[in-house]
Amino acid sequence: MKAQHERSDNCALRADNDKIRCENIAIREALKNIICPSCGGPPVTEDSYFDEQKLRIENAQLKEELDRVSSIAAKYIGRPISQLPPVQPIHISSLDLSMASFGGHGINAGPTLDLDLDLLPGSSSSVIPNMPFPSMSVSDLDKSLMSDIAASAMDELIRLVQSNEDHLWIKSSSDGREMLNLETYERTFPRPNDHLKNPNVRIEASRDSGVVIMNSLALVDMFMDANKWVELFPTIVSRARTIEVISSGMLGSQSSTLQLMYEELQVLSALVPTRQFYFLRFRQQIEPGLWAIVNVSYNVPHQESQLSSSCKAQRLPSGCLIQDMPNGYSKITWVEHCEVEDKAPIHRLYRDLIQSGLAFGAERWISTLQRTCERVAYLMVPGNSSRDPGGGVIPSPEGKRSMTRLAQRMVSNFCSSINPSNGQQWTSVSGLNEFEVRATLHRSTDPAQPNAVVLSAAATIWLPIPPQSVFNFFRDERTRPQWDVLSNQNPVQEVAHISNGSHPGNCISILRAYNTSQNNMLILQESCIDSSGSIVVHCPVDLPSINVAMSGEDPTFLPLLPSGFTISPDGGPHQLHHNQYDVASTSSSNSNVDRSSSSGSLVTVVFQILVSNSPSARMSPETVNTVNNLIGNTVHQIKAALNCN
Repeated sequence: MKAQHERSDNCALRADNDKIRCENIAIREALKNIICPSCGGPPVTEDSYFDEQKLRIENAQLKEELDRVSSIAAKYIGRPISQLPPVQPIHISSLDLSMASFGGHGINAGPTLDLDLDLLPGSSSSVIPNMPFPSMSVSDLDKSLMSDIAASAMDELIRLVQSNEDHLWIKSSSDGREMLNLETYERTFPRPNDHLKNPNVRIEASRDSGVVIMNSLALVDMFMDANKWVELFPTIVSRARTIEVISSGMLGSQSSTLQLMYEELQVLSALVPTRQFYFLRFRQQIEPGLWAIVNVSYNVPHQESQLSSSCKAQRLPSGCLIQDMPNGYSKITWVEHCEVEDKAPIHRLYRDLIQSGLAFGAERWISTLQRTCERVAYLMVPGNSSRDPGGGVIPSPEGKRSMTRLAQRMVSNFCSSINPSNGQQWTSVSGLNEFEVRATLHRSTDPAQPNAVVLSAAATIWLPIPPQSVFNFFRDERTRPQWDVLSNQNPVQEVAHISNGSHPGNCISILRAYNTSQNNMLILQESCIDSSGSIVVHCPVDLPSINVAMSGEDPTFLPLLPSGFTISPDGGPHQLHHNQYDVASTSSSNSNVDRSSSSGSLVTVVFQILVSNSPSARMSPETVNTVNNLIGNTVHQIKAALNCN
């Protein structure tokens, strides 16, 4: 009798859910075909975007009602009802990066660093508008399965991280990187269906370690928060979300947390598709001051069709060991291990970089984390500011902090524009022999322009010059007139400067162009370099907005539309490892460009153009022509200035 009641209740709930979905589809179709009774045309007062939002709100309300009924039924059935058909939820953006001060917990007494990561209040870089996520009711059986998978993955990760003597890792003879010995690995960690492995799947596995200027508790906290995870790795993680917290608290005598997450990983180029993962993240404290965090892919029902078809990636046990060191530092040992199946050919420019494992490998994660932690630490050091537009110094720590937040928002906006959300696809708008220009329309993620439609356009070129030399060329204000087509070859002057790293190229600058027609307009620029690559991002900002930021006021709603450059190694056999930015020359003379190495650089030129403040705007031929000319002229001037024609 009880089983009959369970089946009856379950069928009724499924029927209700199907009815809601059908009604939703019917309403959408009716809205598509609605006509004005007076003229017979579409009503001009209606906005399809807001109609869709109303439907989403109504759908969310119906979903809440269905969940309420389901919970009541579960009380009588004695267990939660799982595996309901997925209903797409409305996404409410929220990002709170307010962090407590992260004092050093070192062994020796000494100076400590208060690190505050409240750099992006109101940011939407991790938001995934309209991205369908499963509405999950995780049963006890599901939780038990997830816990078993996570525990097994944690055991494997710890062995991979700590292994030094059983030949699991071998050093590459060409660049010294640690690579996984696949034969030893398969013997050590046999998998049940390994003989059925797809022959088109390739393995990417690497291990690296480094020291970062942040303590383990702060790092662990940010790793487990999807929004802070994006902020730590803005150039790698384009978006992330926590789907479900499976367990949290004490497991025996150890603190642990297990959660199901989603993320997209990127290379900063329109030529490389993102890698999408649903995965379990398991955090465990091994001993005081020592934490392990493991990631392993998890198949979420009904979600395979939502993932990209051009690149299918499966994350095998990967993650890091975080060990406290004196004075607030931590030692990180990182392992990255994936199975990748490319459904479409890798673009020829990025073939070496991706197949070498450098594009998504452990080295890139470590160097990016080191750079982010260093940036935050420098924010807390007094005296790094130089001139402001009035000729004095930035008047207060609040002004420096506000300028840093504005620049951070600019960089996050730039990185998210290269692989925008909403599932937009890049469209090739120019296929010249030299390079291809790709463009896409997307809704602005900038809080100051919430409904604006922006055109992002990008082109990637190869230059036979080492990455650090290309970076120096772009960041130096003295060489800017040679590539900036919007400055009409007018010279620029740096009028304010905030250092945020030990390398002289890691800084925020405010530039003024010697152009009498636009005395009120300045250029905000941030340049950033680490061993995995570099970016130079810039954006026009008017003088009143700069003054708002410099006075220490909240810069969240100052409009930004950044453009810029990404520079990465080409993955060639002679690429330097972990030292390429340490030896960067600060010379601004083109004749001094270092060509001694046979390695080259992959440079992506990115422009963003505000198309319209109407959410229904489309890509016009005039806009396409404008962006083609902008990118084409910029590329030609870069090549001419660097003697690469």
